[in-house]
Amino acid sequence: MASDEKSLGLGIGLDIGSTATKLVVLGADGAVEHTDLMPTGFSSVDAAARALASLETAGFAPGGGARVVATGYGRVAVPYADKVVTEITCHGRGAARLFGPDGTVIDVGGQDTKVIRLRAGRVAKFAMNDKCAAGTGRFLEVMADRLGVSQEELSALARTGEPTRISSMCTVFAESEVISLVGRGEPRENIAGGVVESVAGRVATLVASAGGTAPYYLTGGLCDNGYVVERLAALLGAPVRTCSDARYAGAIGAALAALDLG
Repeated sequence: MASDEKSLGLGIGLDIGSTATKLVVLGADGAVEHTDLMPTGFSSVDAAARALASLETAGFAPGGGARVVATGYGRVAVPYADKVVTEITCHGRGAARLFGPDGTVIDVGGQDTKVIRLRAGRVAKFAMNDKCAAGTGRFLEVMADRLGVSQEELSALARTGEPTRISSMCTVFAESEVISLVGRGEPRENIAGGVVESVAGRVATLVASAGGTAPYYLTGGLCDNGYVVERLAALLGAPVRTCSDARYAGAIGAALAALDLG
């Protein structure tokens, strides 16, 4: 594939998740040159094609001096990738770049949650939850839809409620619980509070099982959800650092790996 001078020496990271696809382009000096965020949709192959179109439109076509590393759920669906790298490795490296070389990375994705312990910028230990567990971004999305609100509105409601306990570990069964609670007339803010507590509690339990210790770093799609961050910090007993760019952690790690390819 042809490449212009703008693409020389670039590291391109593509993280195709179950819900969102993240794209990061790093210059030879490691500076961020381009980012993009798009829904993954039904097909990882289509998501990879849309990411390629984004690169070409921005003038960062793969080829020549540009190298591409793919990661995430759909990493094997990227025909123009020079290499594929696991999510754990990329998220750990990206988080180390954003926050520091030591600590515990909590990545709440659409279908799973990963806890990664970093030591000197490398993955020392990790744990993942079951895909159906009620501690993922998809769980929040499903529950917000069931309550007829956006995820932002769900968090705002949760701040004002007395959390109702939601016991089911599975999203499907938890949704049935919520339907029953609505039918019994439970206040919506209490249900919202229970949803957030369920997510934060499941994640905190996973962190404990992985032997996670402070400092804590949150990556993934919940980086901008201030109330979830607050509740998670309260349950962990220590601050949880995050930032808007933390949703790109996997793609940043992949882009850094791409730079290593020369």
